[in-house]
Amino acid sequence: MKMTTEEAFVKTLQMHGIQHAFGIIGSAMMPISDIFGKAGITFWDCAHEGSGGMMADGYTRATGKMSMMIAQNGPGITNFVTAVKTAYWNHTPLLLVTPQAANKTMGQGGFQEVEQMAAFKDMVCYQEEVRDPTRMAEVLNRVILNAKRYSAPAQINVPRDYFTQVIDIELPKIVDFERPSGGEEALDEAAKLLSEAKFPVILNGAGVILAGAIPATAELAERLDAPVCCGYQHNDAFPGSHPLHAGPLGYNGSKAGMELISKADVVLALGTRLNPFSTLPGYGIDYWPKDAKIIQVDVKPERIGLTKPVAVGIVGDAKKVAKTILAKLSDTAGDADREERKATIAKTKSAWAQELSSMDHEQDDPGTTWNERARGAKPDWMSPRMAWRAIQAALPKEAIISSDIGNNCAIGNAYPSFEEGRKYLAPGLFGPCGYGLPAVVGAKIGCPDTPVVGFSGDGAFGIAVNELTAIGRGEWPAVTHVVFRNYQWGAEKRNSTLWFDDNFVGTELDEQVSYAGIAKACGLKGVVARTMDELTDALDQAIKDQKAGTTTLIEAMINQELGEPFRRDAMKKPVAVAGIDPADMREQQVD
Repeated sequence: MKMTTEEAFVKTLQMHGIQHAFGIIGSAMMPISDIFGKAGITFWDCAHEGSGGMMADGYTRATGKMSMMIAQNGPGITNFVTAVKTAYWNHTPLLLVTPQAANKTMGQGGFQEVEQMAAFKDMVCYQEEVRDPTRMAEVLNRVILNAKRYSAPAQINVPRDYFTQVIDIELPKIVDFERPSGGEEALDEAAKLLSEAKFPVILNGAGVILAGAIPATAELAERLDAPVCCGYQHNDAFPGSHPLHAGPLGYNGSKAGMELISKADVVLALGTRLNPFSTLPGYGIDYWPKDAKIIQVDVKPERIGLTKPVAVGIVGDAKKVAKTILAKLSDTAGDADREERKATIAKTKSAWAQELSSMDHEQDDPGTTWNERARGAKPDWMSPRMAWRAIQAALPKEAIISSDIGNNCAIGNAYPSFEEGRKYLAPGLFGPCGYGLPAVVGAKIGCPDTPVVGFSGDGAFGIAVNELTAIGRGEWPAVTHVVFRNYQWGAEKRNSTLWFDDNFVGTELDEQVSYAGIAKACGLKGVVARTMDELTDALDQAIKDQKAGTTTLIEAMINQELGEPFRRDAMKKPVAVAGIDPADMREQQVD
């Protein structure tokens, strides 16, 4: 069949049902963007490509449907780097389309030229460049299929002079692979270990959400009466109302989950690579069980046993594996100490719920006084934990939320729980600032009838604030976003209080800036909340306004208390050896 290369490209997108593209318009992509509308593809032109990539991540994580990111070759494409690596560690299947400078000028250092394949080599699961115009659809189809198979971003690089060419082509077939279900021997051994366990614990990771395995893990947990913990930033991997739900592990997570998993003699780690933030000590508890037998389930064999020694490794889909293990359990599985275990779970959860509800303030380490001073400086202001409790009072049960990286968002890690997956969009282990707002915008595009609320600290929000200039346009859906306003980079400031004697280099923000004021200037609704009641009321009203089509930014004014540092294991107090003297600084000589 004869068609143009751009028609072949767009027809392939249609074959795969890719209906949304995020980025900024550029001449190199105009041949295909020109026919997006005819094809049923919506192009969301953001304010910065980095945010556009995070919108794509939010859309796909909330819906399970692939989206794409695309921009002008060169600087437009390199602006995607952070977002693509974020999506990689969020296990998000995305299509990265990178129009390339023209073949006839490549290597001459021309306008907007950069080695785009090299730039993304470590950012994607698969990448391929179109070598001939007649291979446009073939390559694009393969890239999309690999993104789905590996559940990660994949890149197609297209020399811009390959568009607007007429080719004779047959559109390729879509070949889907069945996900592995685990080896028979490994499944038998896992079922035996769990059948004989006296205190089995299940740890659900992102793979449980991606595989739609939450109901299957609930059945398995109920059969064993095993508590279910969630990996760091995967609070939506098990229903919060379930009596066996133990909450998230890791930084500022659930103390109940930590205490329960510390008692485990067998841990079934489902759909998780056991990343360090899901196993590091929290609340002073080194909770990861040293003598437990670990069963790790992951679709990628190279990640099994990578961070923790395992007794059994199973390469397989979390849903299939959970169902098979359940079927293979012995008749007496879970009976050992069942009633005592159930009582321990209930008692541990109740004690943590009471403790969490009474936690108003952050503690200082011995020898430091910053949090005490912060409370004294603003005695009438909300603490971060007060703000989170006020938010919980107004947050709809069915809401999708996004969270930025940073101290105040991380303090809230223990608070939200969910009844189903694809509800909690956190920045993941790449840890980019500026994720909260664009991710929740992408989620709203994909789930227009679901209330969405994003959260950011004021430092991280400064990176994405320019998106307020884009999302107020009529075609964009309304969202709600909360900014925790304390005029500081909190995580870095906490490091400074602990290891650098309150030497606050680069941690202070401009107190004259009003994010609510910026929102109003962009034609959006901007609200300032100074008390818990004001914050609860503002969020309740904002969600009503969202349904009516109004975007609201809430500036939640909080004191400067600081939570736990992200990485106690990675920091230590410096010592002076040679010493530094300002007199040694020399002026540069300029010709």
